[in-house]
This record gives sequence, C-alpha cells and structure tokens, in this order.
Amino acid sequence: MDILKDFFIINGQTLKKAVSSLKDNWMIIFTGIAYIIINMLMFGLAVTLFSGILSIIAGIIIAIVSASLISNYLYLLYNVINYNKITFQDFKDGFKYFTRKVYTVFFFAWIGSYLLNLIQGIIGFNANILNIIVTVSIFILLNPLPETLYLKVLDPMESIMYSIDFMKENWLNWLLPNAIFYIVIYYFTGSIITMFSTHLNLGLGLSIPEIIRYLIGQGIFSFTMIYRGHLYKLLSTSTRRKRMFMNKF
Repeated sequence: MDILKDFFIINGQTLKKAVSSLKDNWMIIFTGIAYIIINMLMFGLAVTLFSGILSIIAGIIIAIVSASLISNYLYLLYNVINYNKITFQDFKDGFKYFTRKVYTVFFFAWIGSYLLNLIQGIIGFNANILNIIVTVSIFILLNPLPETLYLKVLDPMESIMYSIDFMKENWLNWLLPNAIFYIVIYYFTGSIITMFSTHLNLGLGLSIPEIIRYLIGQGIFSFTMIYRGHLYKLLSTSTRRKRMFMNKF
C-alpha cells in the first residue's frame, strides 16, 4: 500500500508542476520547428560537401550537429525544471552546453554497437533476437539518462551508471507514467519517442489540419518531457521513506 500511495502522491505533485511549467514556458513547443530546419540544412550541406571517401566526415558532422541539438533541448528543459523560465539567450547557449556529454554518450553507443556486432559474429546468435533484447534492456535501464545528463553534475559514464541505479530504486514511479505518455503520444501522432528525442517527426505541412496536428503533438511531447524532468528531480532528491515521513506532516 505504501508503494501505491507514494506513486499517487509523487505523480500528483509532478502533474501540478508540469502543468504550471508548460503554461509558463509554452514557447518550448515551437523549438521542434527550429530543430527540423537546422537538421535539414546541415544534413544537406554535409552530404553535398563530403561525398565518397569523405562521407565519414559527413557522418561526424551530422553526429556533432545532432548532439548540439539535443544539448540545446536539454538545456532548455534544465532551465524550465530549475528556474521555470527560458529565454532566447538560453536557446543560443544551449547548443554547446551539454554537447560534450551527449556526444560522449553517442561514442559509447557506437562502441557498444560495434562490440555487439562482433559478439553476434563469434557466437552465431540470432542477430534480430539479440538486438531486440539489448535495445529493450537499454531503453528501460537508461530511460532516465537524458534527465541525468542535464540535472546531475556527473560525467557521461557516471551518468550512465547513475541512471541504472535510479531505475533500480524508482522503476514503478518512473516507468508507469512514462509508458502512459508513450501510448498517448503514439495514439495521437503515430510517433514513437526515442531516448534522445527533441521533437516529433510529424512534418511541417502548411494546411490548417497539419498545423493543428503538429501543435497538439508537440504540446503533448513537450508536456511529457517537462513531466519527466520534474518527476526525475523529485525522485532523485528523496527516498520513499523520506517522502512518506514528510507527507505525514
């Protein structure tokens, strides 16, 4: 009973904070437009300038740009969660604030993917089954990694380990509301959120229905990410015993 009581109390508190934060920082909904435009321009430029044997350079550039965009979004969330305020200056500063952390995580992921391919070749294990097992495990164990990167002062490897420990302690409080949000987003938009999503890939049509669909989708997505930030901050700065004790008064 204490576990369920704690779940409803902490998610009730998180819901109030998330609603207030989105109301005060509604402009974060429109950042997805900027990310889509930047992605398109940089991808086109990199592919055009670096073709053939130089395509590896294009890959590095695209990875850096992707890390920079993720850094930008995480920095905006950092300011929303901690200060309930974002400015245009925050938007400009965000492109470099967490870039090193994010790019290092990308590098770790690349190494992990390379080692996984080696293991598949050595043991002859069914590649699809192994990929599914590893992907699902990573998605669950490292689900709060984005929040760890921008709310904790840890290096990338420490952030990964902390995220795993966080999930061990808070799996119910974290996974259940996130699963609900994922289902809602998929139901309304048909999009699936990845670990480092910064926006929903809904396209940028100019018709009224497409604009409304985009705003609704991005609104739900933005609320989800803000909710995650507040939930993570509450869970990572307290224990269930401490929360139950404080709620008695």
